[in-house]
Amino acid sequence: MAVSVLVDAGFLVALLNRRDEHHPWAAAQAERFPPPWATCEAALSECFYLLTPAGAPALIALLSRRSVTPALDLGRHLRPVLSFLQKYADVPISLADACLVRMSETLGESVLLTTHGDFRIYRRHGRQVIPCVMPD
Repeated sequence: MAVSVLVDAGFLVALLNRRDEHHPWAAAQAERFPPPWATCEAALSECFYLLTPAGAPALIALLSRRSVTPALDLGRHLRPVLSFLQKYADVPISLADACLVRMSETLGESVLLTTHGDFRIYRRHGRQVIPCVMPD
């Protein structure tokens, strides 16, 4: 079975912003785990915000080439996503993170590229660690 590669806003920002401290790591992961990458609309919203208008064209290009695609229908997965928001409210967890946790449950064998250490805390299917690749 093919592995689905999930990406969060932190990975995308690091990849597209050469001044980001994690850019070399993100560039290496992009070679190791080539597109297409799956994400959620909430992570894309965060990414557009963090990249600012100056960085938006690079993200638009990735989306246009379908190198990164939104792959979660929040309406269909609302109940479990809201459950993650409640369960991890003290961490805290963002909507984007909750959506990515849900995606890791529904997309079969997957790995998440992230710069966000809280994914070490979140669990899928109750107690399963989410397979992640993140900077040291």
